[in-house]
Amino acid sequence: MYLAYQLQRLREPLHTWATLGKAVWSHPALPVTPFTRTLAAASELLERSTRVYGKPSFDLPTTSIDGRAVAVREAVVEDTPFCKLLHFERETEREDPRVLLVAPLSGHHATLLRDTVRELLPDHDLYLTDWVDARLVPLAEGRFDLDDYVSLVQHFLRRLGPDLHVVAVCQPAVPVLAAVSLLAEDDEQAQPRTLTLFAGPIDARVSPTEVNVHSGNRPLEWFERWVVHEVPATEPGAGRRVCPGFVQLAGFVSMNADRHLASHWKMFRDLVLGDHDAADAKRRFYDEYLAVMDLPAEYYLQTVRVVFQEHALAKGELRHRGHRAVRPEAIRRTALMTVEGEADDITGRGQTQAAHALCSGIPDSRKRHHRQPGAGHYGVFSGRRWREEIAPRLRDFIRAHG
Repeated sequence: MYLAYQLQRLREPLHTWATLGKAVWSHPALPVTPFTRTLAAASELLERSTRVYGKPSFDLPTTSIDGRAVAVREAVVEDTPFCKLLHFERETEREDPRVLLVAPLSGHHATLLRDTVRELLPDHDLYLTDWVDARLVPLAEGRFDLDDYVSLVQHFLRRLGPDLHVVAVCQPAVPVLAAVSLLAEDDEQAQPRTLTLFAGPIDARVSPTEVNVHSGNRPLEWFERWVVHEVPATEPGAGRRVCPGFVQLAGFVSMNADRHLASHWKMFRDLVLGDHDAADAKRRFYDEYLAVMDLPAEYYLQTVRVVFQEHALAKGELRHRGHRAVRPEAIRRTALMTVEGEADDITGRGQTQAAHALCSGIPDSRKRHHRQPGAGHYGVFSGRRWREEIAPRLRDFIRAHG
């Protein structure tokens, strides 16, 4: 299947033709008429549908602190085979709470959290997990599974030291909660001040969504046979077994196919009518949404089994590397906040809030839950509701327990 996907490069002549058509029909020398706008819009949609979307950039060169523009530089603090630890260095002497933002390893690049990063930058000293496309990791670098994920999070927490605040968005909720639980049981100094979980499947049995049902109702062998493929010899990760990004993207799109078709039809109409602001918003969204990455097969399969089939963490049965019990009730020093979207069709209502019952050692005075009205899955960490409703609550929570 991977080789069949790569054969889509045969569409490059069509992409070139569409790019040329877009340039011709939108050229300033041509009169702007309904006819030229229609042809330019059609050419752009054809160009976008035949494009290979690479990893986007964060493109956040500045932020605003105390009403003035401050330069921001991305620095790689640590470079591991499967993840880079990024630091968004701000040119300011102000000391703000240090935050580790753990991005999801679920098919999209960490730049999916661009809006999250943008909103956190003014008031926090921000670090982020920038996951590496498994297609680019040579086979000699070895495996990477869910246990390795937990260990890597522990390593980053130890490296960044005490007085850290951790925010896990979606998929990392389970491994990050596991990592903090293990640190707490050992009473390590690296325990974070706060732990915030955004729309993560702590207990996927609660309000199961289509994603939960799909993952839980099929045997693991089905996923291994139909979802896992081998990176071809033309790529740096040749021979590595992966869950390809294009397979995941097909699943993402199929869940809301009507919505995506309607969105592209709306983009076409916006372009024809000259509503460039509306068209730009859709361009930005799909530039990110259609850029996907491969996942290590062992990580993907273990996540499906442990999180969506066995519900091991929620049932108190999770073992790190098969033997060390993960006990969230051991957490006492870390304050806990959970955030859910009322209209989330990926992580159902109550799945993330389940962390509060598991973390019975944290007093209620140091726990907080927020369910955002009207927000879908992506709306809890990007968009207007995130910026206006959720981010201020997160900011206050971090400072209240800093």
